[in-house]
Amino acid sequence: MGKGRLVLWVSSLVVSIFLACLFPALTIQAQQAAFDLNGKAVNPLDQASGRIVVLVFLRQDCPVSSRYAPVIQQISARYQHDTSFFLVYPDKSESPQTIRKYLADYGYVLPALRDPEHVLVKKAHVEITPEAAVFNRERKLVYHGRIDNWYVEFGSPRPAPTKHELSDAIQAAMAGKPVAENAVRGVGCYISDLE
Repeated sequence: MGKGRLVLWVSSLVVSIFLACLFPALTIQAQQAAFDLNGKAVNPLDQASGRIVVLVFLRQDCPVSSRYAPVIQQISARYQHDTSFFLVYPDKSESPQTIRKYLADYGYVLPALRDPEHVLVKKAHVEITPEAAVFNRERKLVYHGRIDNWYVEFGSPRPAPTKHELSDAIQAAMAGKPVAENAVRGVGCYISDLE
């Protein structure tokens, strides 16, 4: 490394350390945030005053996620007066432009968030896409897991689901009651496969 490059590298490092020390809250806040498609830091749990929050985790490259688009839209429309739904994309390689195209292709009108550092993934305890997380009005996680039991395993759907865990969890949260099953593993694509 030449002397000029070394000086430039050291200067950049010093400025970064200085800013991190001067503004630690900004650094921490950036690490603890998801982002809307315009790059603004967003905490969906802070935005839905008095409403139940539902986070649905999706990946564009997951065929199971794509097949659930109509189901997700039906559930969100059914509970629109009591809930705030957010679609969450945990793959850091998915750009706002590709997510917007995906939303348009599948007719989504729900707000979408990018979660490149898996802040919401960790808060919601999800592992698969598609999976959902339901937070009650007190912002307590009351359910995380599959949307329903449509898929027996990857590539093997039933003709129709016989259990509807996401809808059941929303109804329980609306009534202020405990959810019968508060965690049910989903079928789809592992979030841990992402970089």
